[in-house]
Amino acid sequence: MLTKRIIPCLDIKDGRTVKGVNFEGLRDAGDPVELARRYANEGADELVFLDITATKEKRKTLVGLVRRIARELNIPFTVGGGISRVEQIEELLHAGADKVSLNSAIVRNPGLIDEASAHFGAQCIVAAVDAKRQGNRWSVFIKGGSEDTGIHTLDWVQEVAHRGAGEILLTSMDRDGTKAGFDLELLARVNEVVTIPVIASGGAGTIQHCVDAVKAGQADAVLAASIFHFKKIEIQDLKQALAQEQIAVRV
Repeated sequence: MLTKRIIPCLDIKDGRTVKGVNFEGLRDAGDPVELARRYANEGADELVFLDITATKEKRKTLVGLVRRIARELNIPFTVGGGISRVEQIEELLHAGADKVSLNSAIVRNPGLIDEASAHFGAQCIVAAVDAKRQGNRWSVFIKGGSEDTGIHTLDWVQEVAHRGAGEILLTSMDRDGTKAGFDLELLARVNEVVTIPVIASGGAGTIQHCVDAVKAGQADAVLAASIFHFKKIEIQDLKQALAQEQIAVRV
């Protein structure tokens, strides 16, 4: 049985870690390199860094941050935000990232998934999907959650898997930062239509929420931010609780 992963997420703005609710109301949560070091020491399986206000001008800053993080970490980490070309992916991987997260760029140009997967391997390509419930379906949003594409999430996750994404980072915009629990229906529906790993994101507030994401939602990994940043839940406590539920984790 594959072990389930615990993944702290660090949203980066102007070189600092921030956290908001429903993608808004950002507040400072600390230095990303210091947090990365702490999480690695506390037993995180991987880390995700998302430059949530990425622009062309800031890209070099992100590359420098990746180099600093890579010097401190001995666990895999993913970097995303404003990446739209194979050359940028190559630069970030060369700087030390293990994977890149692609979101808006692959909606505008789905062929980027095929090209990047063929060039670097599917294991390096994470398709980030920001989904928001619209009536009886979930719509894919881009540009930091500000633009509704009208694309059905279940159709999109199948396409990114078919094109060569190695895993899906699935964020419920409705639950993001609320600590009200993951959208289990969304997770379960996505896992019904794809076979690649799905990372649950958006809504973690308690240990039970994470257990539910794995059991009811069939998530392969649980991603969270504020519960770790502000020490609401310790990573080892979460792993022990998962193990007690007969869920395989790396302790």
